[in-house]
Amino acid sequence: MTAPTAADVPPPAPRLAKRRGVELSLLVCAVLASVYGYAGVGLAKSGAVPPDAARYGAGLGLLALLAHLAVRWRAPHADPLLLPIAVLLNGLGLVLIYRLDLETPHTRAAATQLVWSTIGVGLFTAVVLALRDHRVLQRYAYLSAASALVLMAVPIPFPAVNGAKIWIRAGGLSFQPGEFAKILFAVFFAGYLAANRNALAYTGRRVWRLQLPTGRVLGPIVAIWLLSVGLLVLERDLGTSLLFFGLFVIMLYVATGRTGWIAVGLLLAAVGAAAVGSLEPHVHGRVQDWLHPFASIEAGQGPGQLAQSLFAFAAGGMLGTGLGAGHSVLIGFAAKSDFILATAGEELGLAGLTAVFLLYALLVARGYRAALALSDPFGRLLAVGLASILALQVFVIAGGVTGLIPLTGMAMPFLAQGGSSVVTNWVIVALLIRVSDSARTPRPAVESGTITPVRTGSR
Repeated sequence: MTAPTAADVPPPAPRLAKRRGVELSLLVCAVLASVYGYAGVGLAKSGAVPPDAARYGAGLGLLALLAHLAVRWRAPHADPLLLPIAVLLNGLGLVLIYRLDLETPHTRAAATQLVWSTIGVGLFTAVVLALRDHRVLQRYAYLSAASALVLMAVPIPFPAVNGAKIWIRAGGLSFQPGEFAKILFAVFFAGYLAANRNALAYTGRRVWRLQLPTGRVLGPIVAIWLLSVGLLVLERDLGTSLLFFGLFVIMLYVATGRTGWIAVGLLLAAVGAAAVGSLEPHVHGRVQDWLHPFASIEAGQGPGQLAQSLFAFAAGGMLGTGLGAGHSVLIGFAAKSDFILATAGEELGLAGLTAVFLLYALLVARGYRAALALSDPFGRLLAVGLASILALQVFVIAGGVTGLIPLTGMAMPFLAQGGSSVVTNWVIVALLIRVSDSARTPRPAVESGTITPVRTGSR
């Protein structure tokens, strides 16, 4: 047997660039854009740049640098767009909350939101540094489900806040444990569906065009989902109920490839929404506000929250009134949380609002792209689940404040006031960073007796 010549040996596959320099450059742009917005609000309201603008920029830049160094060290092949998008959205959220604080000096929230953002970046760094392989999470699928149910049940004995029992308040602090349940359920669904995807897709009884799995296979995951939805009904948390249901259907469809699950999911969602909207007074009131947003004006009682939100979007026009020059504070107590998007729509206009939605779309798309590049089923389902959580939140909230669907009490990812929400979203981005690093890391392959690196991900 003759020795292989140079022509017989395959050329080494090109290595995928780490692109950490691109990430750092984008982070600088994200921080500068946030500082520019912060200064713009001060100029619009008082004619001078806020005296703490440099300190704000330094603080946000330090947080971004800390996160970048963690990614550069432990996840060098991660997607370079995920972290800059999160920093830009978080920075814009701080600017909008600060802008509304100037109109409500008795309820300032920007400083508290910055503290929660710092905690979120700290947890982001801890997850990136400590979690070396996302597949480790698959071992804790059932523990994740049990922990999620406990977290969701904890607020039930506490008094309702704005009609929903989802908060724990102690002194001057408030905490929403159900936010972390979203991540835990994504881990559980991914672990269970990855282990039983063949049984779910190819066994059971066929009804019309839908392959129904056996109760032994589908039963545990349906039971966990029903328990979670039951707890959310007790807490009157329609938004999170809708999110969990959508997450369940999306991940079940991805695991089985059966489009019939989407049709079944939409049908069950419509039936459930109609029942809850008719029987539960708090939800029924929101449905009536959605159907008749200007009823209070016609009754001589002035515009309600949804009407004020629609007026804010209309006043923004194409280019907006400019940061600090709007009147969305008239929305009332939820202007910094549920209706923060109305401030963005009024002061940034349709152009700015479209840019915000494109940032969310890009963040979700990169999560899905990482899922496509992975070879292990658990990682694929986990990436799809985490990206879908962000997508569903944006759809539910944006749909509610624009009158597309009934309003639900949820926080816009990174933008809205809410410590539990911003911390949870930073953990989601950290997990997507870890998954994308696994998807893009070159792996060795033996070809013709020569070890050559092979790319497993996309740019």
